[in-house]
Amino acid sequence: MTIQVGDKLPDVTLVKVTADGPEKVQSADYFAGRKVALFSVPGAFTPTCSAKHLPGYVEKADELRAKGVDEIACTAVNDAFVLGAWSKGAGSSDVSMLSDGNGDFVEALGLTMDGSGFGMGRRGQRFSMLVDDGVVKQLNVEQPGDFKVSSADHMLGQL
Repeated sequence: MTIQVGDKLPDVTLVKVTADGPEKVQSADYFAGRKVALFSVPGAFTPTCSAKHLPGYVEKADELRAKGVDEIACTAVNDAFVLGAWSKGAGSSDVSMLSDGNGDFVEALGLTMDGSGFGMGRRGQRFSMLVDDGVVKQLNVEQPGDFKVSSADHMLGQL
C-alpha cells in the first residue's frame, strides 16, 4: 500500500552521506522533530535528476528554509558513495543525501518502480514529500516519465 498524507514514515535504516563517510541513520530518528522537504530520484547521474531535480532544490534551498523547512533531503536507490560523488559534482551541500541502497525505504513507502527495461532494476519513483515530525504532510508522486509535481518550485507552492 502506498503511503498517504497523514501517515507516519516507516522506520527503516538509510545511509546518510557525511564528510566523514557513510553513516547509518534510522528514518524515525532522522525525521523526528523537524520539517524535511524530501525528494526521491530514480538514480543519481540520470539525465532529469542531474539537470533539473537536484539543481532545483539546490537553487531553491534558501527559499524553502525561509518557509520553515529545516532540512532538504534527497533519496535514491543508489549506494552512499554514488550519492556522495553526485552531490559533490553538483555542488549540492544544501541537500542531504540519504542512500536507500537496497530499496527498503521506497518499498516500505509503496513507491517503487521497475527500471529493468533500462538495466536499472528496482528503483524509487520520482516523488517529493513534506515531512513534519515524521508525518507526511504533502505527497507528490510523478507519473512515469514526468517531472512536474516533485520539483522544488511545486514544493514551494505548497508551503
